[in-house]
Amino acid sequence: MTTVMHGRRRGTTRATPTQLEPPAPSMHLPDGTDLRQVTVLSKADWSRIHDELNRRNIEEERVQRIKAEKEAQRQKSKEIVKNWGNTIAGQRQKKLQARRIREQKEEEERVLIDIEEAKYQAAQRKEAIDKAKTQQYYQTDRVKNFHGALLLTEVLKEREAQLDLKKMKDRANDGKDKEWLERVRREYEEGIQREQAKAQVRLNAAAETCDFQKLQVAEHMRMNELQKAEDIVEGEELKKLGIQFQEEKEQLEKIQRQDRQQLMFDNVQQIEDTKMLSSLQARQEEEEDDECRMFAAAKRKMMKMRAEKENQIHHEKQRHLEQIRDKLRAQMKDKVDNEDERILRAEQEIEEKKLKEDQARAEKVKKMIQESTDHRHESTLKKEQERKAKKREELELIQLRKAADEIFKKNEYEKSLLRKAEDEKLKAYHTKQVEQNKTVEELLRQEQLALDKANVELLGLEEKQFQEYAQAVIKHCKEGGRNVYPLKKAAQEGAGGGCGPIFAGKGGIRPSYMAADRSGNQLPNFQGATTDEVKLTIEGKGTTKKRIGFVW
Repeated sequence: MTTVMHGRRRGTTRATPTQLEPPAPSMHLPDGTDLRQVTVLSKADWSRIHDELNRRNIEEERVQRIKAEKEAQRQKSKEIVKNWGNTIAGQRQKKLQARRIREQKEEEERVLIDIEEAKYQAAQRKEAIDKAKTQQYYQTDRVKNFHGALLLTEVLKEREAQLDLKKMKDRANDGKDKEWLERVRREYEEGIQREQAKAQVRLNAAAETCDFQKLQVAEHMRMNELQKAEDIVEGEELKKLGIQFQEEKEQLEKIQRQDRQQLMFDNVQQIEDTKMLSSLQARQEEEEDDECRMFAAAKRKMMKMRAEKENQIHHEKQRHLEQIRDKLRAQMKDKVDNEDERILRAEQEIEEKKLKEDQARAEKVKKMIQESTDHRHESTLKKEQERKAKKREELELIQLRKAADEIFKKNEYEKSLLRKAEDEKLKAYHTKQVEQNKTVEELLRQEQLALDKANVELLGLEEKQFQEYAQAVIKHCKEGGRNVYPLKKAAQEGAGGGCGPIFAGKGGIRPSYMAADRSGNQLPNFQGATTDEVKLTIEGKGTTKKRIGFVW
């Protein structure tokens, strides 16, 4: 491998004697490079080689540099031009800037207006809430009662002022009754004259109205006569139309009646055809029944003829036998010697033939009996097999039922276990729910106690506010010279409006007590000192006989 190095001079250099004085210990580098194979290049050659190898990259860098210079020149031009005021872009920029500034100022003004509006709305809401609270406070029973007492106070004050005014009028009107009566009489006469003039005007207007109404009545009567004539003409036309309609209706009814008659005739004809068809069917069935009866009669007749034929054949056989006997008897007379043998032989043949027939008949009967016995035996065997198969099926069915019962019992047992588990879960859930309900009830009770406490505090605060308001009103009315007894009566401590004592633990309410008799009157609120002494003497200082807060 040859290593290329660049230096100040190209090519190799010859060493001088002065340079060779310290001889080189080695011609190899630590990495094993032989210095004798190293070529030294100049800086220009190294640059040329480097440029040749990196020509594309250098060209791309040059193009990018030119683009960057152009972009920088353009940005610089934009920066220079953007502040010019004599260009379209500059004018548009100034307009946009002015518009932004104007919108910003308008937005700030709107924000200030919104803030002022919000403050105004908040003040309005506060004022409305205060007004609503005041009105709601004025709507309470106690304040309404106090305001009623205030109204009574104002009424009393007004009554006193009216009495004073009446007294002052009486004193001022002494000696002026005649003048007043004269003036009243004069005014009365003038009023009568005015009323008479008005009455005359009304009479004239009524006469004019009457004449106009008479003209209207005559016009209306003329219009009614014309209307009646038109109604008569229209009635005649309607009458003609009615007659025409009646004739058309009668013609239509006639056509409908003919249609109904034709329909009835068709129905009757259809019924007769149906009856005829039914009679034909009945006759055909009777003929079929007659054929069946004739067939049965013919069969009975054939059986009877067969029986008669068999009897005739039997008689014929007997007659033939008699003829044979007679013939044999005649032959016996002719041939006494051979007759007995031939007769005996003939009788034997007849007897053998009859015996064979009897045997064949007996065999046939025996065969029939045997077949009947075999059939009965086969039927019995078949029934026995069917009975055994049925019994086997019943046993199999019983086994299946037993297996099904076992499975059912197993399923029922598993279901009972599941129900038991579900019951246990339900029991645990109910127990948990009961505990939760107890906890909730305890929390509700605590909340109710806290609410009662808060209500008592609120009632105390309301009582304090009411007393402040009432004392201020009483002070103002007293300074105005009004009778403040109704106000003091309405402003006494304890809400409820009753006559009983105040309950300190019930928010300071004052309940009412009614007598336990038929009248139901309210009990008084006073109690004499003698009653207290008697109760103290009899009952002592205990608190068990005091009222415990029940209100009826």
